[in-house]
Amino acid sequence: MMGTLDSRTIAHTPGSLLNGNYYNISTLNLFNYTYYPNNGTVSNASACYLALPQLHPVILPNGTWINATWCYDPYYSVRTRGGLGIVYACLFAVSVIFTLGNLRKHGRLFLPQEKRFRAIGRRWQWYWMLFVATCGVIGGVSAIDVDRDYLQDIAIVLQIFFFYLLIPGLLAAVWEGVRHWGSWQERQAYDQDPFSLPQNDRRGRKEFYMPLIFYLLAWLNFFMNIPRNWGAFDSQGSPQQMDTIAMPAATDIRFKLGGIFAFGAWCIICWAMQHAVHYYKPRNTNALSGLVGLFRYSPTQFLLTIPLLLVLVGYAIVASFLWEIHPGNQAANSGWLYGLGYTPAIVILFVNETAGYLNPNEDRVLIKLRIDRGQAIDAEIGHLTVRKPWWWRKVEDRFLTDEQRLKALTTEIGGGQATAYNIVRNIEMGNMPLKSQDDDPNDPSTDRDTNAFTGIFTVDSDSDGDSGRAESQKTLSTTTSGPQQQVRSMLNV
Repeated sequence: MMGTLDSRTIAHTPGSLLNGNYYNISTLNLFNYTYYPNNGTVSNASACYLALPQLHPVILPNGTWINATWCYDPYYSVRTRGGLGIVYACLFAVSVIFTLGNLRKHGRLFLPQEKRFRAIGRRWQWYWMLFVATCGVIGGVSAIDVDRDYLQDIAIVLQIFFFYLLIPGLLAAVWEGVRHWGSWQERQAYDQDPFSLPQNDRRGRKEFYMPLIFYLLAWLNFFMNIPRNWGAFDSQGSPQQMDTIAMPAATDIRFKLGGIFAFGAWCIICWAMQHAVHYYKPRNTNALSGLVGLFRYSPTQFLLTIPLLLVLVGYAIVASFLWEIHPGNQAANSGWLYGLGYTPAIVILFVNETAGYLNPNEDRVLIKLRIDRGQAIDAEIGHLTVRKPWWWRKVEDRFLTDEQRLKALTTEIGGGQATAYNIVRNIEMGNMPLKSQDDDPNDPSTDRDTNAFTGIFTVDSDSDGDSGRAESQKTLSTTTSGPQQQVRSMLNV
């Protein structure tokens, strides 16, 4: 049983005064402990303890520590970075509620789905916004331990990781919003005249290649930023570690290339916006009027979100050159990370949420446009519109176009070989007429035994004229054999 340890005995043990505390040098050397005066820690390959004067840690001859504090335990209180992280995490969490509501509102179908305009196209924007909000929540919560930890550990790695994961997600969210707005303009024109916008023209080829180029650049941004050794960012225990390990990792060539690829993806978003205005809005005569038309016809939400996205991308590019403002620098001013990083992201989310709340469901808009066009056509031909009864709105196909209604009819009754097959099957499987037991055999109006007839074909291919035509006709010879039989259907067996 171990006796009571006297602090006076430990104080007079041969050793050294380290940061205001006496330690037995032989014991420290025996267990390979090293004292680091720049951060006030004592550590070996497997353990690290704080050797601060106010803590008074003691090491026993068997290597056991008393009154010791682990280097990676929360030590400080929450400061600016952690406090702002809590606020932004709450804002990102609140945005999830509104995103789910808009996803349900704009993702619902009130018209039959068309092959050219898939329902998933209008939902991708909200899916990416949920992804961005998730990254923001995790990054904001991780910022709490970035402030509290004495030496950086997994918390700062999580915040940086999900911040850089947020960038391609936010790019994709804005891209899908712009792309779908152009698709919505195309759908309105196509609904009015299906032959006005062919898919094999120059416009269609642009719309085919633009998503491929954008997602290639977004994927390259992801590939340059995410797959790496993130453990270098927790090596910030001393200025020497920061200069030799953390800073080179934060300003390497991959972060620089990732920022450039993100800027290229942003340029594709601007091109898609100009493309939609050019083809689906009134044409402009020159470049100046085209620029004015771009700002005139572009929705307000994109005039706000696209520049805000550029701020975030610009910050990522500049931070890859300057360690002083990099999000991985624990000593950097929090205003850089939250002002130029998380603020544009959260504002973009809430701008899209507001636009989604104000804009109606697209299927409902198309229904109203079809009703208006039908009333205009009725007015042109002088047809009086009759008020429909209350049950008329329960008819499912009342908002279909003429082409869709024709397809629905052919689907219902079938066509071609399938219809012929159904007719033959119905005849074969139906009940055949049976001869009544009370029929008079001498009555010519009653049928004889139909199964006793045998059909014989005689065709004379060498004959011609009237005789040839007569010989080529079907002749029936009747042979009656045995008693009459009752014919029964297959269903009666």
